[in-house]
Amino acid sequence: MSDEAMAAETTTPASMKSFHHYAAVLFLGFASGLPLALVGTTMQAWLVAEGITIATIGFFGLVGVPYTFKFIWAPLMDRFELPFFGRRRGWLILSQLAIAGALWWMSSITPKGNAQVFALIAVLVAFLSASQDVAIDAYRTDLLVAKERGMGASLAVFGYRLAMVLSGGIAFLWADQKTGLGWSWSYIYQIMAMIMIGVAAVSLLLVPQLPGHLQAPKTKASRDLIGFLALVLAVVLGYQITNRLVQPGLDGLFQVATIATNQKWADLITLLTGIGITLPLGWWASRLTRFETLNRSMKSYFSQPRAGTFLLLIILYKLGDAFAGALLTPFLLKVIGFAPAEVGVVNKVLGIWLTIGGALLGGALMIRIGLYRALLWFGLLQLVSNFGFWLVAVSLKGAWGGFDLPAFNWWIVLLKEATHIDYQLITVIALENITGGMGTAALVALLMALCNQRFTATQYALLSALSAVGRVWVAPFSGVLTEAMGWPKFFIFSAVMAIPGLWMLIHLRKDVLALETPRIGIDLDD
Repeated sequence: MSDEAMAAETTTPASMKSFHHYAAVLFLGFASGLPLALVGTTMQAWLVAEGITIATIGFFGLVGVPYTFKFIWAPLMDRFELPFFGRRRGWLILSQLAIAGALWWMSSITPKGNAQVFALIAVLVAFLSASQDVAIDAYRTDLLVAKERGMGASLAVFGYRLAMVLSGGIAFLWADQKTGLGWSWSYIYQIMAMIMIGVAAVSLLLVPQLPGHLQAPKTKASRDLIGFLALVLAVVLGYQITNRLVQPGLDGLFQVATIATNQKWADLITLLTGIGITLPLGWWASRLTRFETLNRSMKSYFSQPRAGTFLLLIILYKLGDAFAGALLTPFLLKVIGFAPAEVGVVNKVLGIWLTIGGALLGGALMIRIGLYRALLWFGLLQLVSNFGFWLVAVSLKGAWGGFDLPAFNWWIVLLKEATHIDYQLITVIALENITGGMGTAALVALLMALCNQRFTATQYALLSALSAVGRVWVAPFSGVLTEAMGWPKFFIFSAVMAIPGLWMLIHLRKDVLALETPRIGIDLDD
C-alpha cells in the first residue's frame, strides 16, 4: 500500500470508514439481487402466464444451476484482475454489463414458442449473475473487518431483497392486466436490462477500490488457464456420458409406465446421476492439470477444523426453506388462485420488506447474541414458518377474511383498481419472510467467517454455491413431489427437511463459537 493510502487509512475515522463500507455493501447487495428473481420467481410467473405446466416449471428451476457451480470459474476471478479498475471491481462492471445484454436478449424470446432457446438464455443470465455474485461476495468479504460482518451481512441482504422488491414484486404489478399497468413480460425484462446498465455505471463511479495490500495469489497463469479448460472438458464429458449412456437406459427402465410423473422421476434420477459422474471427473481434472489457484484455495479451506462438516451444514441449513419456496409462486397463483396483483403486493413487495426487516433485526441480534445462537434460533424460526404454507394449503381461500387495498399510483408502482388482500396470506408471508431474512443474514455471516482473504472469490463461491444447492436443485424434486403427495403433505415434508441442518449446527457448536473471534487465514504463498 502507498504512503498516501496508509495515511488515509490511519486518519479516516472508524465510524466514517464503516459507513463507506456499509454503503458499498448495500448497493452491491441490490446489484446481486436484481437478476436472481428474473431467472426465478418472476420467470415462473411469466411461464404461468404462458400456460406452462407446474412440473415443467419445476424443471425450469434448473436454469439456476450456474449458481451451484460458480466455484469452477471463481479461481480465474481470484487469479486475474482486469486493468484500470482495481481488484474485484473490473469483474463487477463487466458482469453487470453482460447481464444487461443477456436480459435484453431474453426479452425478445417467447417461452411457449421457443422454450429451449428461452431456457438457454435464462441459463446464460444465471451464469453471468453467478459470476457477478462471485465478485461481489469476494469484494464484501475482503472489505469488511470481523466486527462489521454481522451488520454488513444484514445490509447485503437488505440490498439484495430491495432489488427483489423491484424485479420480483413491482414487476408483478406492472404485468397485472386487470389492476396493474398490464405491461408485457418482454417489456419488463427490457426495463430490468436498462437498470443493470445503471448499476454498472454506479459500480464504475462510486464503489471504492479495495486496499492495495489485497492482491491476487501468486500462481502460474498458464497452469490456471489449462486447469480451467480441463475442468470444462470434464464437465462436457460428464454431460455426454449422462446424455448418451445413462439417460437412454433410465428412459427404457421407466418406459413400462405410461404416467407422465414417472417420466419426471426418470429425468430427475438422470440429473442426479449426471452430477455424481461429473463432479469427480472435474476434481480429477483439476488435480491432474495442477489448477493451482483452485487447488491452493481448497487446501487453504480444508486446513480448517471440521471443514467438510461445515460444507454439509451450509447445504442443510436452509434446505427446508428452499423446499417451501421452490414453487411458491405457481402454488399461490395457479393452485390457490390468488390474483397476480395480490401476490405481487403481499408476497413480492410487503413480504420482501419484511425479509429486509428480518435481516436487519438478525444483524442487530447477532451483535448481542453471537453467530452460533443466531444460527440456532433463526433456524428454528425458519422451520416453524413452513407450517404456515401447510395452513394455506389445507384452508379455503379467504378463510380468515381480508380487505380491499385501494388503488394507488406511486410513480413506478401503480394499482389501477382496488385488489383484495387475504389476511391469512399476509400472516404466513410475514412469518416466513421475517424468519427467512434473519436466517439468511446469519448464514452470510458464517460464510464470510470461513473464508481466507487470499482466496476469497474461490472459497466464498464454493460455500455460497453449496448454500444455493437447496434453492436450485430442490425445484425438480418439488415439482415431482407435489404431484405425488399433494401440497399439504409437501409443506410438512419441507418443515421436516429443516431438522438435519439444526442437528448439524448443534454438532458444530464449539467450532462455530470459535469463528466469532477474529482469526488470521493460512497464506499458502508464504
